[in-house]
Amino acid sequence: MKKSLPIIFFTFVISTNAQSDFKRFFKLSGPIKTWVLFHPFKAKKSLKISMETNRVADSIRKTNLLDGDPAGGQVDAFRHAYWMARLRQELGKSSARSLGKAHERDNYITYKKRKLEDGVLPDEISSEMDLYNNEEGLKLIRKNSEVSKNGLIFRIVNAIHAGKMKIIKKDKNGNFLTCDGKIIPKESLKGKWKNNKCLISSKSINRLSNYLK
Repeated sequence: MKKSLPIIFFTFVISTNAQSDFKRFFKLSGPIKTWVLFHPFKAKKSLKISMETNRVADSIRKTNLLDGDPAGGQVDAFRHAYWMARLRQELGKSSARSLGKAHERDNYITYKKRKLEDGVLPDEISSEMDLYNNEEGLKLIRKNSEVSKNGLIFRIVNAIHAGKMKIIKKDKNGNFLTCDGKIIPKESLKGKWKNNKCLISSKSINRLSNYLK
């Protein structure tokens, strides 16, 4: 879903103020806090990769390479795939995957607390999409690979156009659709973790053409 990757979660790692470090640490959600405890020397690099990912995804959103949709669309899929690929490239597959899972558990906590992130409340289908695209991103590179960032970007864009990732079904107006193509009333989605949104192939030629008109 359209939720900034966990940047603030790791700021305590690079702080020079010990008291501030502890305050930030205890404000972390349980899943992210656990990840940092198990990966204290990787947290700083994770911060840099998360910031890089958000910048790259925002730049991609402004082009016509993908559908321009950062909340359940191809740009959303790109963000997660790029994040996981870069994390694997720098930190390894296991660390990357566990951080991705911690991020999704944090999404569920956000839902339970009813905290909006970019105006969107997390839900089950968005989490399924993110986890699926995380795994696809992990497949695209190996640790210490010398593939350039630009090379990785186009590798991911090509995978999205080939339908190897998942997006959430919407119409050209941005309304969520069921798998049968029926519009889902926005009111029926409020406050629900489970709903009848539909995951579809990222290839989705018709949807892409709607965004490029």
